[in-house]
Amino acid sequence: MRKKIYITAGYNTISLGSGRKEFHPKKPRPDLEHYIKEAGEATLKIIGGAQNVDETVISNFNASQYNKQANLPGYAPYIDKKLKYKPSTRVEGACGSGGMALATGIKFLLSEESDVILTLGFEVQNTVKAVYGADILATAGWWKDRKDGHAHFFPGQFSDRASAYYEKFGREETRSAMVRWYKNAIENARLDPTAQEYHNSDSELETTANIEPNGKVFVDDLTVFDCSKVSDAASALAIMTEDGLKRCGIDKKDAIEVLGFAQAEDDITTQPEDPTRLITTEKAVKFALEKAGITKEQIGTVETHDCFSIAGIMSTEAIGFAKPGKGPDYVLKGNTAHDGEVPFNTTGGLIGWGHPVGATGVHQAVTIWQQLTGKAGDAQITLSEERPYGMTINMGGDDKTVTCIIYKTAD
Repeated sequence: MRKKIYITAGYNTISLGSGRKEFHPKKPRPDLEHYIKEAGEATLKIIGGAQNVDETVISNFNASQYNKQANLPGYAPYIDKKLKYKPSTRVEGACGSGGMALATGIKFLLSEESDVILTLGFEVQNTVKAVYGADILATAGWWKDRKDGHAHFFPGQFSDRASAYYEKFGREETRSAMVRWYKNAIENARLDPTAQEYHNSDSELETTANIEPNGKVFVDDLTVFDCSKVSDAASALAIMTEDGLKRCGIDKKDAIEVLGFAQAEDDITTQPEDPTRLITTEKAVKFALEKAGITKEQIGTVETHDCFSIAGIMSTEAIGFAKPGKGPDYVLKGNTAHDGEVPFNTTGGLIGWGHPVGATGVHQAVTIWQQLTGKAGDAQITLSEERPYGMTINMGGDDKTVTCIIYKTAD
């Protein structure tokens, strides 16, 4: 990093969808303007107003189809009139859009064109029925695979990965770890009032999730409890230089520093080289750790892209915490739990907090900011001196577009 870059002023709207008491599929719900305005205004309030912002980066996957709305940069002045005529950029990398927004904002600051970037991610998906949503989500993969793919396209993709993993490393322990991953996700979501599963009161989470996959009603090797839900939400934060912190009157104790970041891409037209590995994630993590100048043993908490429980387990291997095939054992030993060696997804992750596609990567960074600044409320963890750093992994498509970012407490 040629200069210090900071993140501050994080804000999440409620992650709305099935599971929230406020959600009813047949009643009117907030539109995308509501989410953009709520998250954007909340962050601007923390940093002293829109006059302190040099430019905006907005991340979104597919508002063109979900909401019939394109040209998203024009929403910056809608958040606040003082953003009128200032630069605004929209980025898209499917489910990895939020991570790309963070990387884009960081690069803008490193170019020395700006000192304060408002970064906002959003998705409003509950506008279409599930059968149509499956088609929209399939565009995050290679569309030409759609006609030969599963009806539930991405659950099918990761069901195929799970099947390969079962065959290579064993099914029983893997399924047990996937059930445990779900349990951890819901328990963590109950600690965050904005989480989609915050209201989940099931007292027998492992029993609930420990059902056999049934390809006749869903996909062959995953259940609905292995999957993230359809979510409407927005997350926002500010990315700043040191001069930006001074301009906005932000104390470093209320900010975190970006230690290193990396983005890796794979060919969207190809199937996974090895379905039992998240190879692009492996590369992004490796590059980010190298840029940060630290090792995986110094990572104290991770927000990973658990769009499906098998992806969460495989990410423990992609980071290097567990050897290939040993991710299930790593999870079952409690290492990824809220009080584990390396707590994962402390507010529920995609399965528990929700997966508003274009907002997810920003939400992950907000969670790390909350944890490293002591603002996580009931979800707060304590990092050790040996493991003081946080990590986010945001994945687009089937391990095609991946951003990994390393964070530290600001000093």
